[in-house]
Amino acid sequence: MRHVIALDVGGTGMKAALVGASGELLHQARRATGRERGPDAVVEGILDFAAELRAYGAEHLGEPACAAGVAVPGIVDAEHGIAAYAANLGWRDVPLRALLTERLAGVPVALGHDVRTGGLAEGRIGAGRGADRFLFVPLGTGIAGAIGIAGRVEAGAHGFAGEIGHIVVRPGGTPCPCGQHGCLERYASAAAVSEAWAAACGDPDTDAADCAKAVRSGDPRAVQVWQNAVDALADGLVTALTLLDPRTLIIGGGLAEAGETLFTPLREAVRQRVTFQKLPTIVPAALGDTAGCLGAGLLAWDLLDTTDRMEVTP
Repeated sequence: MRHVIALDVGGTGMKAALVGASGELLHQARRATGRERGPDAVVEGILDFAAELRAYGAEHLGEPACAAGVAVPGIVDAEHGIAAYAANLGWRDVPLRALLTERLAGVPVALGHDVRTGGLAEGRIGAGRGADRFLFVPLGTGIAGAIGIAGRVEAGAHGFAGEIGHIVVRPGGTPCPCGQHGCLERYASAAAVSEAWAAACGDPDTDAADCAKAVRSGDPRAVQVWQNAVDALADGLVTALTLLDPRTLIIGGGLAEAGETLFTPLREAVRQRVTFQKLPTIVPAALGDTAGCLGAGLLAWDLLDTTDRMEVTP
């Protein structure tokens, strides 16, 4: 059966799949990155994992994969196939596409940024299916974004498009590791809510999910922490939708797992802030932690489609 390899490399773990031509997951596997052994070990682990997936496909699906797609964190030069920098994995300027192509016996390999790759999947086959313009915003340890345009995701001139987490929403506010003060992710990420709730309730072991539970039970301290995050998020999102005019706004990540505890006040906060702008549909992400893998598979199939078109062009 014709299939591709899809790899989603995270800070602590790797998710992988063999993906069929219709997007079906034919085989799934997970593995630790082994980052405690250093960046070279992480790269070797990725290459070994990909080779094992190729061997599995050859044995169980009748043929080896015809392409591979890989999503990685940090700064990615997708055009040249280079994983330029990832603080949590410790690597710099890794020619990952070339290394994988060699290990996989010459098959074409696509390399993508993890958030943009997850956004590609959400836009095409997830919560944004059918939308010609969408913005995907995962709320996790930080806040990132993927700008979807007509079935693809915009990387920008230098690979930084969509970094909504570093929109300044509170000028002169909390310092951010990026060097600015008052960035959105310092107020509305899952990590920021966890930190604010821990300070408010005095329990250093509590997190954003606990805050959401306390909101539902009516705890006024939790309600205040939650509303502060929602207000900051709405401010950042309205800036983004003013610039991008998306038809659909997809919210994912850990904070979105709070469901309507987040979405009901967020939709209202955004609605109150828009003036001339068209209000987008605001929906939760649909694919969960499979988005990166599915998106990597889409990158691989896109690569094959492009190659096929080049081969038949007179």
